Amino acid sequence: MKIKSTNFKDLKVISSPVHNDQRGSFREIFKKKFLKNKKFIFTCVSSSKKNVLRGMHLQTKKSQGKYLTVLKGEILDVSVDLRKNSKSFGKYFSIKLSDKNGISVYIPPGFAHGFIGLKKENIISYHCTNYRSKKHEVGIIWNDKDIRIKWPIKSPILSRKDKKNISLKEYTAKYA
Repeated sequence: MKIKSTNFKDLKVISSPVHNDQRGSFREIFKKKFLKNKKFIFTCVSSSKKNVLRGMHLQTKKSQGKYLTVLKGEILDVSVDLRKNSKSFGKYFSIKLSDKNGISVYIPPGFAHGFIGLKKENIISYHCTNYRSKKHEVGIIWNDKDIRIKWPIKSPILSRKDKKNISLKEYTAKYA
């Protein structure tokens, strides 16, 4: 496994080889020594069809760090830096994660997170540093004109909740 820093403070990309043979495949997805100071307290799994966009989610209090790995399929994973005093506030980082490329990502607390499913079936594992706090959840609209995320499609499948997400300007006025 290899860990690589990004242009965003504390956001890390973790690569591990996928070993394939006639039986199937094997891949290590997490080693504590790469994220020594992170304490993951719960894990969840989501399943999304192609063109489903989940995001951009964060918690304003009880913020979560997330370690994401794709168990099946492929996603375009996107994180928006919403840490108040960050030099990269309002900027985004995107990366393709798949069961084939062996890439995982650690997103530190203070980032909005989302992804779009690129294959017919996409199964994603999240290891989180804090529990879900429904009371503190907020979402940034996926197509915010100030962030300008380059999504691969113009009309994704969204939940009712994600259709009501707020703009970066609204978020900044209320929370930053």
